[in-house]
Amino acid sequence: MKSGQVAGVLLVIGAGAVVVIGLAVLGVFSAAGGLTAAGFGVGVILLAIISLPLIGAGAFLLAKSRQEGQDEAVVAKQRKILDMVSARGQVSIADVALELKAGRDQVQSWVYNLVGLGLFSGYINWNDGTLYSAQAAQLRDLTTCKKCGGQVSLAGKGVIKCQYCGTEYFL
Repeated sequence: MKSGQVAGVLLVIGAGAVVVIGLAVLGVFSAAGGLTAAGFGVGVILLAIISLPLIGAGAFLLAKSRQEGQDEAVVAKQRKILDMVSARGQVSIADVALELKAGRDQVQSWVYNLVGLGLFSGYINWNDGTLYSAQAAQLRDLTTCKKCGGQVSLAGKGVIKCQYCGTEYFL
């Protein structure tokens, strides 16, 4: 369990304990006759003022921790893509999708994200479905497609694309 989750759970449990103990104390004083209805109402309002921010902070920490966990899972999958391509030199998109239990569109999104972060250089033809590792220095001076010999042009940040076969080169 992450520290954010632990803190969130502790805040929510603490708020619950404050409410339970506070209501018990108010109930005892009320039953003993030392507390009027107005005093009981003020006590409940004070309990709400104390416990609601604790509950809100706990819920926020739990939600943030959940989001960080999802982000870490995506980073782990992107790292696995990099490792697969580095180790094999080329890898099938279908193999990547199966190994990561993700769809082709999700794999494509992760690859583009890695390119945008400057962490991956290589090329891919989405139609053939193979991702190739290559040194960025080799691809910077590229003017023709390695697959079909067609003209390549800039297609986006760190991406050049063959106009004929659709192969994308990531710088």
